[in-house]
Amino acid sequence: MRRFAPLLILPLLTAGCSAADGDATAGGPTPNAAGSAAARASVDPSVAAAGDKALSGNTKAICAQAERTTTSFGQAFLADLQMQIDARGKGGAAEALAQQKIDQDVSSFSSALAGMGSLADNKALKSALTQMSKQVKAFKGDVSKINAEKMAGLTATLDKACGRS
Repeated sequence: MRRFAPLLILPLLTAGCSAADGDATAGGPTPNAAGSAAARASVDPSVAAAGDKALSGNTKAICAQAERTTTSFGQAFLADLQMQIDARGKGGAAEALAQQKIDQDVSSFSSALAGMGSLADNKALKSALTQMSKQVKAFKGDVSKINAEKMAGLTATLDKACGRS
């Protein structure tokens, strides 16, 4: 549950931040979108295949990777939302760039969850990761679409499948 805690509090954060919509300086510095895109260098397919082979069927390794991935996504998504809030006062291009970054991060996270699910041979783990992927994809970066109760249940299922209940 702790990995998705940022996602569960996002509706509260964005509701609190919406009061600052008129103040483009509220909420701190804007994350560097260009630096984030540069950090997403393409991965050599042979390296990716080796990583998949190392994870394939290894429940403990998949669980560790899922934890790292969800933590990283939670941090990135909070930064993306702050960028979106900051962009509201800067016009259409800034808003479009912020939304594009959110969409890309959500899609990447959903795909990563689905990919880990496809590598799992533990039925409960495979199911939890697949369902989490679908839930993340369904909210499409719109925090008002996050089903906190469902996400908490899926996280609990993942924790149980990973022996962390």
